[in-house]
Amino acid sequence: MVAPVNWKANLTLLTEDEVQRIHQASLTILDQTGMALELPDHRYDHLEASGARVDRKRKRVFFPGEMVEKALEICPSTYTLGARNPENNLFLDGSHGYLALDGTGVKIQDLETGELRTSTFQDLAAAVRVADALPQISFLWPCLSAQDKPARVQPLYELLALFKNSGKHIQAMTAVNPVTAQGSVAMAAAVAGGRDALRACPIISNFQCSTSPLSYAKDALEAALIFGEAGVPVGFLNMQIGCATAPATLAGNVAMGNAEILAGITFLQQFYPGAPTFYGSCATLMELRTGAVTAGGPEDFILQAASAQLARHYRLPANIGTFATGAKRTGWHSGVENAVSGAVSQFTRADMMCGAGLTRAATVFSYEQLIMDCEIFDIIAQVARGIRVDTATLAVDVVDRVGPKNHFMLDTHTLEHMRSAWQPTVMDRSGYDQWAAKGRPATRDHAGRLAKEILATHEPPPLAQEDELLDIIRSIKMNTISTHNLAGGANDG
Repeated sequence: MVAPVNWKANLTLLTEDEVQRIHQASLTILDQTGMALELPDHRYDHLEASGARVDRKRKRVFFPGEMVEKALEICPSTYTLGARNPENNLFLDGSHGYLALDGTGVKIQDLETGELRTSTFQDLAAAVRVADALPQISFLWPCLSAQDKPARVQPLYELLALFKNSGKHIQAMTAVNPVTAQGSVAMAAAVAGGRDALRACPIISNFQCSTSPLSYAKDALEAALIFGEAGVPVGFLNMQIGCATAPATLAGNVAMGNAEILAGITFLQQFYPGAPTFYGSCATLMELRTGAVTAGGPEDFILQAASAQLARHYRLPANIGTFATGAKRTGWHSGVENAVSGAVSQFTRADMMCGAGLTRAATVFSYEQLIMDCEIFDIIAQVARGIRVDTATLAVDVVDRVGPKNHFMLDTHTLEHMRSAWQPTVMDRSGYDQWAAKGRPATRDHAGRLAKEILATHEPPPLAQEDELLDIIRSIKMNTISTHNLAGGANDG
């Protein structure tokens, strides 16, 4: 089961004039400065035939504004992200918002000892099993790295862990080269019932990240084409850092990052016109005292809001970095940052919000943080849904029936509607004496106990194709089967 947000609230950060100025600045960057794209000659040939200018010596591609505009016109505005359990399908229709796990932590805070250690395949499997039981988590990123698996096929083992431990949609965001892209498509097709079934209802999606400033890795673009050919939605996501890999000003940061996303989308549409795609951003700012990233400052929240608004302007689903606190551990610091971040993403109507469960700037997974992020998300979603106003909820007849100097506790209207009031899962609303009698537990402690209960009791839907998926992974690992034959090679359009 998944529990999306259905919005009534709406936060608009930029005026229409500001949106247009950012858009025009991005088009100027793409036409004047261009993108560093290291591609084989036949890709350059196709881009030139489509209207781009290519400087092969500098490996620079320049996208004219009209080329970008035409690409945006043919992108689908709405589509469905499928799931192994069809009840968990996600409708990217501009009216729903979905929360994901974050990705991809390299350490886990052990649920029993509280100590940090390097993450493994089994750690990822257990974390996903908990996420499968949480209705606030609608789709999955690999929240931990399976660092005990061979590097060549590590993303495929991560995909296996997600398939095996959940029936929700999967965003295979660690598949960033042709080998893992083709392997991911082959595995998803096996689970979906064939490539045609996968195309009709994509149970995985993917995105590729730009390398700021103004570049995409060759492998990333080739992987995007493989997913695009298979009918798997593939978005483009920026992760630029203001003062380091992007301008210090927020407007400059947004304009350059927007150019990078538009370049990726334009590139994809030249080879697979109408391929489902989306607009992604995890932009941030350099922490000036340390040289790290702010991971939760007000600039991050502004960048979230601006990116979501630009995605809506282009009529594209928005995939916006949400939560990912810079706090060292779950507590007041993480709660403040994630509450504001979650509110900004929901009120700016981000279709996909990524994601829950990580601390220390998205490097450490914490079960407690995952549970508490879901609580934060739930509270904000209740606000974003707003108030239902109709005859039944206005309750004029009820007020008249109860009258002055009485109470509503036993009225049938109260009994009918009282359970719609939000109730916490981990926050303790009991009185002080009751709380003290229980040993004054912290909310974090309650969240940890809930995670342990889920791990002890929750069973995800069985995966009948596990052996077939392992065979695909082993074949790629041993180079005994051509990845081209597994998933089909991306053509030249």
